[in-house]
Amino acid sequence: MTVVSRLSSMKARHLLPEQDQREIALHYVIGVLCVLACLAALIVMASDRAARGWAREIRAEVTVQVRPTGLESGSVAAARAAEVLAGVKGVGQVTALEPEKAKALIKPWLGDAILDDLPIPNLVSVRLDDKAPATVKALTDALISHDIDASIDDHSVWLKDVEQSALTIRLISIGIFFIIFTATAAVVGFATRAGLTARATIVEVLSLCGATDLFIAQRFQYRFARMAFESGLLGAAIAAGVMAVIKATGSSQSFALALPFSWLDLLILLPCPFLVALIAAVTARIVTLRLLGGKG
Repeated sequence: MTVVSRLSSMKARHLLPEQDQREIALHYVIGVLCVLACLAALIVMASDRAARGWAREIRAEVTVQVRPTGLESGSVAAARAAEVLAGVKGVGQVTALEPEKAKALIKPWLGDAILDDLPIPNLVSVRLDDKAPATVKALTDALISHDIDASIDDHSVWLKDVEQSALTIRLISIGIFFIIFTATAAVVGFATRAGLTARATIVEVLSLCGATDLFIAQRFQYRFARMAFESGLLGAAIAAGVMAVIKATGSSQSFALALPFSWLDLLILLPCPFLVALIAAVTARIVTLRLLGGKG
C-alpha cells in the first residue's frame, strides 16, 4: 500500500487535531450567525402569518356610513340600512353601531375634548360571507334601490398597506439571509486560510508524500463541515428554545397579534445545520484549492 493510499484511508481527524483552541471563536461566530438566521426565519414566518390574517379580516368586513334623509334620524337610517344589507346574498352579519360605540372608535384618535362638538357618523358594520362574499357593487345597488344615502368603505387602503408591509418583510428577510450567508462564507474562508497557514508543515509533508491538492482540500472540507454542523445545530436549538419560551410563558396579546408563532414553525429550523455545513464545506474546498493552486 502506497503512502497516498494510506493517507486516503485516514479520516480528517487523523491529520488535523481533534481539538484546536483557535477554532473556539469560529464555533461561537458560526453559532451566533445561525441563531440570528433561525430567529429571522421564525419572525418572518410569524409576521407573514399575521399579515395574511389581517388581510383576511380586512377583506371580510366593510363599513357603511349612512346619511339620514328628510325627517329620519340617524339611528333609524342606520337600522334601515342594516336591514336592507342583511338581505343581500353573500352577507353574513350586519350590525348598526350605536352612537356611543362610534364615539369609542373615534376617541383614541381625537380624545374626549371635542367629541361632544362633532357630528358622530351613523355606521353599519357588515361581515361578509367567508366562502362567497358580496361585492361592493351588490351592496351599493341594494342601498340605492331602497333610496338610502350611504357610502361604503371596503378598507382597500388599509389592505394595500398590510400587503405592502408583508412584501417589505419578505424582502428584508431575503436580505438578512443573504448577509448571513455571505458572513458565514467569509468567516469559514478566513478560518480555512488561517488553518492552512498554521498547518503549513503538515500540508508540505502531505505534498511531499504525493497527496494531491484535492485530497488536502477534502481534509479541511470535512473538518469545517463537521464544525459548522455542530454550530448550526446549537444555533437552531437556541432559536427553538427562545420561541418555546415565548410560547410557553404566554406573551402579551399585542405581541401575539404581531408575531403569532406556531409550533410548526420549528420545522423550518431543521435544514439549518445541514445548510451551514454545506456552506462551510464548499467554501473550505474552494479556498483550499485556490490557496494550493489546485483545481477540483
